[in-house]
Amino acid sequence: MTPSAHTSPAPSTPAAAGTAASSAAGAATTSLPPTIAPPGLKGLVVADTAVGDVRGEEGFFHYGAYDATEVAAARSFEATAHLLLHGDLPNRLGESAFRAELAERRRLTPAVATLADHFADAGHGPLATLRGLFSVAVDPTPSLDLDDDARREAVLAAIGATPTVLAAVHRRQNGLTPLAPDPALGHAADYLRMVTGATPDAQTARAVETYLSLTADHGFNASTFAARVITSTGADVGGAFAGAAAALSGPLHGGAPSRVLDMVDAIGDPRDTERWARATLDAGDKIMGFGHAVYRADDPRSTLLRQTAIGIGGELVDRALDIEARMLRVLRAWKPGTVIVTNVEFYAAVVLHLAGIPQTMFTPTFTTSRVVGWGAHILEQAANNKIMRPSARYVGPTPPRPVPAAA
Repeated sequence: MTPSAHTSPAPSTPAAAGTAASSAAGAATTSLPPTIAPPGLKGLVVADTAVGDVRGEEGFFHYGAYDATEVAAARSFEATAHLLLHGDLPNRLGESAFRAELAERRRLTPAVATLADHFADAGHGPLATLRGLFSVAVDPTPSLDLDDDARREAVLAAIGATPTVLAAVHRRQNGLTPLAPDPALGHAADYLRMVTGATPDAQTARAVETYLSLTADHGFNASTFAARVITSTGADVGGAFAGAAAALSGPLHGGAPSRVLDMVDAIGDPRDTERWARATLDAGDKIMGFGHAVYRADDPRSTLLRQTAIGIGGELVDRALDIEARMLRVLRAWKPGTVIVTNVEFYAAVVLHLAGIPQTMFTPTFTTSRVVGWGAHILEQAANNKIMRPSARYVGPTPPRPVPAAA
């Protein structure tokens, strides 16, 4: 969930990760200089994947063979997770069985629950606690030494523990009693109940479920790439999840929806949008919820979440719709010729707020979703693994220099 800016650079052309040339059989192999990657590896193809892809120019992304927004609109979060982890959409019986699997894994062991309490009491927030507990809640055996079934079990353990740990830490740090999971509820509804303390109505649960399904995976973003790099070393599955969560904690990757809500509150009356936007742009600050590093057409996630918000309705939705329209006019006039779209964070903020999720839990809620994508990539990387070992371009002083004697 990349924080949005008011501009988006043009996409880079994908390049190979490196090149090598071989002479005739039996002769020595000569290595060519590695290809220089673009800054931030933008546009660089580093692996093959069957999990899904993002086509930014088209405003389209997919999970396997299916349009991801159609999956999110028509199926449950459990069905979405099954598709990403196993490559197919389950039938009704298979979906029910997988739902029961996830429900069982939402229950924390006494040891993990106690550690979560200790982390919370020590002042560690939900995401920091989750990073620490991934290595405790998940089989510590190196993934290289696990078979496919054991790796799958480790991934499911991490996915199942995530909403329970995040909700428990949030409640404990706000003077509330953590709630045990309810296996009778779906994953999204149970997470919402464990955070807010109340079983959600069907519309609210479905709105959050739509959000979770839409954000379960989205290409080789920073946290997903981190999970694959760690997995490529043969490290334990919990360690790969912990590394991904650490990447997500950076302000350039997670947390944008809460900033969107701050922006909507700061603007107040939609008629003040232009004044607020121009003052922000003149100060050189970013405007959250608009622009995307990949999309050059409408962000399909934002489109579906806008529809979801409209279905709920209310003053905040009406105000957000008005602010969005006015903001796009300002930004497009400020940067003519640049494609600027509303991204997923804008309406994610609205939907999550209407569902009763506190702003401090926006990024943890995203994590509850994205652990599925991380898990899918961990399984894919481990199944056909080669350690990721890129090169770096040296830009320091020319070697070798004489080593000076100690003064």
